[in-house]
Amino acid sequence: MATTPTPSPVDGDAGRKLTPAEADGILAEHFAPWVQELGLSVVETGERHAVLRLPWSDRLAREGGGLSGQAMTAAADTATVIAISAALGGFAPMTTVQLSTTFQRPARGTDLLVTARLTKLGRRVAFADITLAAPDAPTDPVAHATTVYAFPG
Repeated sequence: MATTPTPSPVDGDAGRKLTPAEADGILAEHFAPWVQELGLSVVETGERHAVLRLPWSDRLAREGGGLSGQAMTAAADTATVIAISAALGGFAPMTTVQLSTTFQRPARGTDLLVTARLTKLGRRVAFADITLAAPDAPTDPVAHATTVYAFPG
């Protein structure tokens, strides 16, 4: 039985603009229920970036009232998938191979905007830089992350 070769993720629908509504569909279809429970929503998509909103929730707070690092790291990782999908014009299989998060100050009682920007999109790997900041303080990040993703195949 002959099989059709899978196109490279970079060859997918690149050039087709992914809307925030379509990106929200990717969140609903391709992420585990516990990630969906973070309540992330896509605010903006662009050629090589995505902005997601991580809503404040007491359920995500840690002792001391700050938003948990686990929630912020998961949001950064998720935002990378949406940024890559936006660059490709749709979702493609991918996996995290590196994720590093630096927490710079506590986030208390505020939503966060999670901005993922692709710094390199190759045929087999993608690199991203992610900033997490309160909407009213976009130049004073709460956390910063970097990710490397691989495309199987």
